[in-house]
Amino acid sequence: MIRSEILRDIAPILDGQLVVCNIGIPSQELHAIHDQASNFYMLGTMGLASSIGLGLALSQPKTVIAIDGDGSVLTNLGTLPTIANNVADNYILLIIDNGSYGSTGDQPTYAGMKTRLEDVAPACGCANVVSCTGEDTGYVLKAAIAGGQQTVIVCKCDSGNAKMPVITMDPVTIRDRFMGAVKA
Repeated sequence: MIRSEILRDIAPILDGQLVVCNIGIPSQELHAIHDQASNFYMLGTMGLASSIGLGLALSQPKTVIAIDGDGSVLTNLGTLPTIANNVADNYILLIIDNGSYGSTGDQPTYAGMKTRLEDVAPACGCANVVSCTGEDTGYVLKAAIAGGQQTVIVCKCDSGNAKMPVITMDPVTIRDRFMGAVKA
């Protein structure tokens, strides 16, 4: 499975959830597959979806799902010890690990080589880390939501991008409608 197929599979689970999505093609794919006001699409700042998601989870009681990529997490590796040391039981970090920088041409990441994020997260102190295949992501995500504890999911999948249109909403519109969903 590639990322867009995983997003299509988990879209019903994401319905109504607060979702912070990684920059570039992942946001474009989620927007095309399942746009909703409670999706915050990152249009810049690689590596910060996980940090923004954690901050949001710490500031309010609703479940927050941050969808990030292995390349972005490696770019901001400090996010994993920050998550471990600031536990928010309403926070789920879903790392879609395709071993590549998908938005910039599928160059390999270190996660596609020797580095295993499912080992790095516990080494940073993350207590609840689950590794799964793309096919099992929906089941694992449902269990994490029902479990009510901070969870890091490392979803292993194939590299590849779906052809999706660029998000035409301006950043202010994305922010404002998302803030409305947070307050609702």
